[in-house]
Amino acid sequence: MSCACSVRKVRAAPEGSCKVKDREPGADASDAGVSGDGPSRHSAGRSQKGRQAAARPVNGHGQGDAAQHKTKTRKRRKRRRGRKVFARDGAQPVAGGGQAETAIPPAALKPNMPPAKPGPAPRPDQAELAHRVPTAELPVFAALDLGTNNCRLLVAVPGRPGQFRVIDAFSRIVRLGEGLSASGRLGQPAMDRAVEALKVCSDKLRNRKIRKARLIATEACRTAANGAEFIDRVEREAGLKLEIIDRQTEARLAVSGCGSLVERDTDGVVLFDIGGGSSEIALIDVSRHRSPRLANHIVSWTSLPVGVVSLAERFGGRTVTREIFAAMVEDVATRLRAFDGRDRLSHIVSSPKFHLLGTSGTVTTLAGVHLELDRYDRRRVDGLWMDGSSVDRMVEKVLGWDFQQRVANPCIGADRADLVLAGCAILEAIRAVWPSERLRVADRGLREGILSELMADDGVWRRNWRNGQMR
Repeated sequence: MSCACSVRKVRAAPEGSCKVKDREPGADASDAGVSGDGPSRHSAGRSQKGRQAAARPVNGHGQGDAAQHKTKTRKRRKRRRGRKVFARDGAQPVAGGGQAETAIPPAALKPNMPPAKPGPAPRPDQAELAHRVPTAELPVFAALDLGTNNCRLLVAVPGRPGQFRVIDAFSRIVRLGEGLSASGRLGQPAMDRAVEALKVCSDKLRNRKIRKARLIATEACRTAANGAEFIDRVEREAGLKLEIIDRQTEARLAVSGCGSLVERDTDGVVLFDIGGGSSEIALIDVSRHRSPRLANHIVSWTSLPVGVVSLAERFGGRTVTREIFAAMVEDVATRLRAFDGRDRLSHIVSSPKFHLLGTSGTVTTLAGVHLELDRYDRRRVDGLWMDGSSVDRMVEKVLGWDFQQRVANPCIGADRADLVLAGCAILEAIRAVWPSERLRVADRGLREGILSELMADDGVWRRNWRNGQMR
């Protein structure tokens, strides 16, 4: 029932007897502060009729409608004060729910690049929106990871100590390392795809005031003969200065990004990151003490020069027989046997307080298959525990599917259908060296590690905070 109809009933009823029905929360996007074009003509017409009806006198004096209008106004104000106000798409939240000014990041972007073209930004996750703090402008940090297979960006603001809130993100499969294992060089189509994705990232960064950013490239650029040439091209065309990090730094960042998934009663963890061109493995011992930075507890680490892209290109990814799969597992196992530090957690491996922690597309894909998701859902996957028998079943299930069946699975799809079994082979080789009945899945990694280190180094969590805001 609209307000106009309610007021018309007042004329035949005792003064003050009208009950105004509250609208559904969020029924009017313009009131909630979200992006939109304002009220529709239909709703505007109803509002005009309501104002005209409210102006009609009751008993010749107009006092009943005045009181009713005052009551409705008070209710609207209460609802408006209690409502969460969200920033418009692509804007960081500031006081009053408006948009912040934009600035070019000083260290990450080339200063003579043209301004970003306006365009719609993806809507953030609703769970993140619900926890936004709209009343203060917080420092913004950014992390970009250009890997052999993916280009990923995260933009975040600090939250409670040790935590942050993502306000923008981007991810695209670019397959930069396609053909690299055979030729030793980055191919032209692969570089073109990566540059186009990086231009999107550059636009996103230019639309925000970035306090600090770190933009990294990993295995593909490390090993390619033309890796440095490609980095120069990225700076010229996308305006981003990428840093090629070494393997030890990559392993440390992966550990830093997953610190919150290692629970307090844990004694030891083998963390692995199965990438496109390399796989990082870190052995972490927290049985004696634990400092805020989990990376300080790495007792041994290795980086295998093999990932899902390079392994699939050597053995084949579309048609994978059980014999081919076994050969892939053995190839990785041979490399692990050469890892001198693999026994540094031998005193913990048999303990129930030891587990594996996997951060890669392989383990998140298997988790999605395990949960039988109709659509990949990070909120259900990140932090999921899987026991050994569940992992066995998922590997066996995916191995039993042909290429088209893998494409048809919503958690694999066409982009990963020819890579997922290579990832499973790397996973099986890791499980053989460090057997554990518990595997925790992490949909996080290098970018989260970069953000954690940037914020810690900047001291944002050491300052005084109140209700999630700096003061």
